[in-house]
Amino acid sequence: MPVTPSPTPNPNALKFTVGANFEAPKSFAQGMATDDSLAGSLLAIEGVTSVFMSADFVTITKGPDSYWDTIAPAAQKILEDEFGA
Repeated sequence: MPVTPSPTPNPNALKFTVGANFEAPKSFAQGMATDDSLAGSLLAIEGVTSVFMSADFVTITKGPDSYWDTIAPAAQKILEDEFGA
């Protein structure tokens, strides 16, 4: 299943349906240490402030001065590489 981005009510958050289920919800924030390689890769994208993984989706939140036109393609590539889309 391809990774599919979709808007959320929050203009600073974008939901990516990944077609795989996470065992439990996980939340990560910029500046917090993590041993989760996927979250670390997503948080390394300039402008990303948090990552939330639950059910079959990943929600990425960006800072108000960052732009989806650079963040979304980078996040989608990381997620497609991870989930084999």
